[in-house]
Amino acid sequence: MVINRIGRWTLRAGAGVAVVALAWLAWISAHIAWYRYQAPRETAFIAQRMDELRAKGSKTTLHYRWVPYARISVQLKRAMIAAEDAKFAEHDGFDWEGIEKALEKNRKKGRVVAGGSTITQQLAKNLFLSPTKSYWRKGGEAVVTVLLEAMLPKQRIFELYLNVIEWGDGVFGAEAAAQRYFGVSAAQLSAEQAARLAAMTPSPRVFERRPDSAYLDGRVATILARMPSALVP
Repeated sequence: MVINRIGRWTLRAGAGVAVVALAWLAWISAHIAWYRYQAPRETAFIAQRMDELRAKGSKTTLHYRWVPYARISVQLKRAMIAAEDAKFAEHDGFDWEGIEKALEKNRKKGRVVAGGSTITQQLAKNLFLSPTKSYWRKGGEAVVTVLLEAMLPKQRIFELYLNVIEWGDGVFGAEAAAQRYFGVSAAQLSAEQAARLAAMTPSPRVFERRPDSAYLDGRVATILARMPSALVP
């Protein structure tokens, strides 16, 4: 009798989890379908970052302005691919070699310190998830990545990414970053300016405060050297 009860409760719990998972997938899919043609008003990542700033008493305002793909410098497109995901135009959303290297690094450190994330995976996190590093978050990120690659063309994925990525406190997207750091539009960015923005992306809030960092300068030089071979969708 007790075993039967446990079995029934297990089945009910499993069914409940399945319903929640299906509802979440439907919600994510509906939003991705909308983003195929419409710009996001806000993302989960933007909302969380702005909440964090407000909680600290900061008066930082949000700088986020969508611009179409054609109005973003090809130099920035090349720089971001060179810096973040050299195989973006070729893979299905996952760089398996990069993931393997990240897993090995995490194993050595004993915690999650690297994710090996592609541009599509980063977009999945920015649109729907949190910046926290955990295997649970990476699992959700993987599911959203598959949906993004299945439902959107590569160019649209890249367009969304360039428009929502963080570039400093309250600074999101190529247009806001170009205006914030160089006083130009995203369309007017030079190769060196684009490489500097790309170099900031792993830790934009750190490099916003340390623009003369020797590490940043070295990374800019590396990105500039890689840009001519970057495949842009």
